[in-house]
Amino acid sequence: MRFYPSLSIIIALIFLVGCNSKELIVNSQTDPTVISPSPKQVTIAENIQIARGQIIYVPVYSHIYHQNRQSIFPLSVTLSIRNTDLSQSLIITSVSYYDSEGNLVKEYLSQPIQLDKLASIDFFVTRNDTTGGSGANFIVEWISESEISEPLVEAIMIGTDSQQGISFVGQGRVIKTLP
Repeated sequence: MRFYPSLSIIIALIFLVGCNSKELIVNSQTDPTVISPSPKQVTIAENIQIARGQIIYVPVYSHIYHQNRQSIFPLSVTLSIRNTDLSQSLIITSVSYYDSEGNLVKEYLSQPIQLDKLASIDFFVTRNDTTGGSGANFIVEWISESEISEPLVEAIMIGTDSQQGISFVGQGRVIKTLP
């Protein structure tokens, strides 16, 4: 005899799993596109001495084609920025999302944020948001006042539908070194 859980048991399990994600729930109330701890906003002085910085291009896909390009498979995107330095913080000055034609879709930061040593921050594009297209990208700009190791910037794309699922990672590439 097989056991089939009732709908109320399934809903209770979903609720319990969701309750363990307090960090995600709290931050999604303020900004659903930032899914990690609230970053420290900073003001950059005009006379800041930039020791290191980069502009990084990160390819992302809001969907991919399948079945001879007759159908699209929508994907959610998580942009992850990780400070790999053991002792110094960095400042993220811009996180911009562009579509396949190179048009700005969204600017994720209203002002620069500080990312402490070994900290990370994630930005999210929902599966339903197909404005970026199959050739979307992020441009991430960061600076630091001291020599630090480069951050790790990558995008994780994932999509599921029935019993089919796909996930992959896009690596960021430095397109300009600052200063």
